[in-house]
Amino acid sequence: MSGETQLSGPDLSQGVPLADVEEGRQLLGHSGGEPVIVVRRGAEVFAVGATCTHYGGPLAEGIVVGATVRCPWHHACFDLRTGEAVRAPALNPVACWRVDREGERIFVREKAAPPRPQPATGPDPVVIVGAGAAGNSAAEALRREGYAGRIVVVGPEEGVPYDRPNLSKDYLAGNAPEEWIPLHPSELYDEQRIELLHGTAAAIDPAARTVTLAGGQALRYGALILATGAAPIRLSIPGADLPHVHLLRSLADSKALIAAAPGAKRAVVVGASFIGLEVAASLRARGLAVTVVAPEDRPLGRILGPQLGDFIRSVHEEHGVVFRLGTKPAAITPAEVRLDSGEALPADLVVFGVGVRPRVGLAEAAGLTVDNGVVVDEFLRASAPDVYAVGDIARWPDPHSGERIRVEHWVVAERQGQTAARNILGQGERFAAVPFFWSQHYDVQISYVGHATKWDAIEVTGSLADRNATVAFHAADRIAAVATIFRDRESLEAELAMERDDAKAVAEIVARP
Repeated sequence: MSGETQLSGPDLSQGVPLADVEEGRQLLGHSGGEPVIVVRRGAEVFAVGATCTHYGGPLAEGIVVGATVRCPWHHACFDLRTGEAVRAPALNPVACWRVDREGERIFVREKAAPPRPQPATGPDPVVIVGAGAAGNSAAEALRREGYAGRIVVVGPEEGVPYDRPNLSKDYLAGNAPEEWIPLHPSELYDEQRIELLHGTAAAIDPAARTVTLAGGQALRYGALILATGAAPIRLSIPGADLPHVHLLRSLADSKALIAAAPGAKRAVVVGASFIGLEVAASLRARGLAVTVVAPEDRPLGRILGPQLGDFIRSVHEEHGVVFRLGTKPAAITPAEVRLDSGEALPADLVVFGVGVRPRVGLAEAAGLTVDNGVVVDEFLRASAPDVYAVGDIARWPDPHSGERIRVEHWVVAERQGQTAARNILGQGERFAAVPFFWSQHYDVQISYVGHATKWDAIEVTGSLADRNATVAFHAADRIAAVATIFRDRESLEAELAMERDDAKAVAEIVARP
């Protein structure tokens, strides 16, 4: 889950020639026993910690954009002047160091104190319905932007917000201890005066500006953020409610699977979705025989196309996963899964990974505009005053495709939470981020930037077989999305070029052999 950066490069406390620091590029060194990168931008020279605070990615291998540096692993972004994490998925800052110049040499000896946010005013209180990626990042962003009013985060689960992507990956596989799963210790929420309220929102009254909880408690809001997320789908077939049939969405779900795995030998995963395949990989890591059942002719083919779909299948088959594609489960018994093809698969553990549905019932009942999600404008405002919708439920006008889209990915949800927080404080920030997600399959990570629900052609450069490739999805006259395997820098550069709507730069990036 996290990488350890070994000390390398010069000892910056002893000084280095200024000429060694190239404009806009990172010089990796160390000071006081910690890895540090130095970046020169014009007359300014910055020094910040070299390790991303998300999963420990090497910032020296990322890219510098203006006065920021972006992590190559999962595209977190840090301010070079302050060390602040300015864009998800990183939520914590990197250390910032003071740079002293003596003649033509620079020295990095002491850490700089983190800056205090400037006070910001906004509606009070802010109520956030949903304690997942979007809700948590919104609450944190409000405090980082200097908001001093009351913040209440309502969520159906007890405890603090946690790292949901890991539930199907390292944590389920047994490679990540549970103490890694919370995004922050509970003390941080106390220190930041973020109230985590265990409960379920039952109704919203936009006219009265209230959220009513299932127990009858009414919360008044000055601004409301809806971050209700999505619910996993359970198929309506005989046996779907048997005790050995599982869904995976929450920490409790992941714990239940972990508890069931030691007593199981054969698992059937229904659905070749990202979640389904990640569960398959994790259960293989725990020694179970795994069969994946799905109606498609290849896993993830509708999302990633035939080339990547076949590649992902081959990766899983190398690790012993068996596929039954082009078929569906017809019934589940305590000992097997019966397929509509007539085949019966022995199974003492079954997991549904057939997708999710956005939780829009609360918004719809409140009279908000709903159309395959809660419809929002470019500032993430819903159709009622001072109400915002973010994350899996938000359907927003994407400036890059010119379409309204809804994306069910962790990083998008976090970034939308941050944008909504800034707009509550009057900053008028349009949500123009290019969607990004990553998916882990054993030792192979697929990074994906952009959004392509359909395409005219798929262009592959490099070699999928060698696990060194770029895959471009062409739609009409543009490259709508780019997927990469072990080409982290190209993924970052493609994201930046898409942000700038620089079609020529995107084409040049994907053409590299």
